[in-house]
Amino acid sequence: VHGQGGVKFQNWAKTYGSSPELYFQPTSVEEIREILDMARQRNKRVKMVGGGHSPSDIACTDDFMIQMGKMNRVLKVDKEKQQVTVEGGIFLSDLNIKLSKHGLALANLGAVSEVSAAGVIGTGTHNTGIKHGILPTQVVALTLLTASGDILECSESINTDIFQAARLHLGCLGVVLTVTFQCVPQFHLHEVVFPSTLTEVLDHLDDHLKRSQYFRFLWFPHSENVSVIYQDPTNKAGPAGPPSSSASWLWDYAIGYYLLEFLLWISTFVPSLVCWINRFFFWLLFSSRVENIAISYKIFNYECRFKQHVQDWAIPIEKTKEALLELKAALENNPKMVAHYPVEVRFVRGDEIWLSPCFQRDSCYMNIIMYRPYGKNVPRLNYWLTYEGIMKKHGGRPHWAKAHSCTRKDFEKMYPAFSKFCSVREKLDPVGIFLNSYLEKVFY
Repeated sequence: VHGQGGVKFQNWAKTYGSSPELYFQPTSVEEIREILDMARQRNKRVKMVGGGHSPSDIACTDDFMIQMGKMNRVLKVDKEKQQVTVEGGIFLSDLNIKLSKHGLALANLGAVSEVSAAGVIGTGTHNTGIKHGILPTQVVALTLLTASGDILECSESINTDIFQAARLHLGCLGVVLTVTFQCVPQFHLHEVVFPSTLTEVLDHLDDHLKRSQYFRFLWFPHSENVSVIYQDPTNKAGPAGPPSSSASWLWDYAIGYYLLEFLLWISTFVPSLVCWINRFFFWLLFSSRVENIAISYKIFNYECRFKQHVQDWAIPIEKTKEALLELKAALENNPKMVAHYPVEVRFVRGDEIWLSPCFQRDSCYMNIIMYRPYGKNVPRLNYWLTYEGIMKKHGGRPHWAKAHSCTRKDFEKMYPAFSKFCSVREKLDPVGIFLNSYLEKVFY
């Protein structure tokens, strides 16, 4: 096995990076075993990485890094059970296309598909839809290569405890070699985006949740403006080719993207401009009703556009209104604190996965961002701490892939099954070969 030296790893947002001593791209289980042996002999730690999309340092290491991109095959499609078994390194973007050739699809996807199957479940990636759980709830089985070189088959019926831990594994239990997803028949989505106000949406939240299967909304801080997004399965097929015309590309990108980046850069000198920028862009891009029909994954996936800092916590769904109004009041009472648009609000069904932010409760995820125009860092500390304070007060749990300031004490309070997860981790990886500094804060 040959490891490369001198590779610099950076996450997609370029907010975190590291320089692993050796960087591997194995093509087989034997090679991974050799890398683990070498790590043991040299007393090094090992970190697996997929698409590198996590906006935190969860994948960083200065020791050995294993990029799983070459272990990316579809191993089995079971049409009867509508299940697919894939290698852990496959990107969902490839899987979406391969599934669609078999007339299948994943029932729910996050915003980005340039992410690996093992990574998506490792961090608890989610989308929205109160009838849908986080993406790991679609996993029915997986195989795990442990620190000692054993391969464990895990599912609801075999190695059940390890399965409930490994469906959201944080990269600290072993190497996820294969994942079996429960799929659904391929479907098209009809997306309707329309303007509303924060008061209207919060007062009629239950109606919106009933009215659309994948409902979410975007709030434009420093205003009442909201963009409501309904996505629902439809039998109508959409237009062929890309979902939008070239005119809207020009509008969205040339005007929307470059103008926004320039204005945000100016606002770093005059922060009070942010509230006008948020209002202007709502008027420019979100104030009219837009409809779109396409195959499901093309509607679920959308451009994240800018490099950004981001936080995303899940709170009990019944706290949605209270928490959002508190965030709004905090921004109004503190004119020096600015917030970029949008605050994205999504809804997810509760589950039984030990480290899932939705463990045993239906949840609302509230995603806040601060863009980095031209790569410049924008002061965000006050906004970040205010937001975290509100989330903690309402029993929030942070998204594992995003940056947060929680420690083991916090997680012990947040997660009833935290100690169960720890004992599985300690059993599978007694010397901590799969740890890094992000995970040390979680477990020590």
